[in-house]
Amino acid sequence: MKDPGSNGGPPAAEQIDRRIAELGDWRGETLRRVRQLIKAADPDIVEEWKWAKATSPGVPVWSHDGIVCTGETYKSIVKLTFAKGAALEDPSGLFNASLEGNTRRAIDIREGEEVEAGAFKTLIRAAAALNASRVKPKPARESRAKG
Repeated sequence: MKDPGSNGGPPAAEQIDRRIAELGDWRGETLRRVRQLIKAADPDIVEEWKWAKATSPGVPVWSHDGIVCTGETYKSIVKLTFAKGAALEDPSGLFNASLEGNTRRAIDIREGEEVEAGAFKTLIRAAAALNASRVKPKPARESRAKG
């Protein structure tokens, strides 16, 4: 089976490992830690590497019946964008960016900050459950027996 999102390149997990190592600073450590929390929260999560192009190496993506979240790194933040974040309850107030949109929500993590592990794993599970609830089953083929 082809590794999702690899587009013929190395497997997504290797590309994420490489990105963490390339960063070599607090952003790489933050990405490594949230990746660990994501996988602990949902052992069935699929790691993907998407949107690679000449101007961007690509982005780590975690999916379960659709995109759960992405892990982008910038100079001053690690941004975890939840594809359907606006539809999720966030009683712990983890979402702190992209709050004005109708669909996505994000968590911006700055140097020295940590995301609360329990609340974050709950959010990951809720996002995966939301995706699963929206998956349409394939229609069963009806037999058209003539009587």
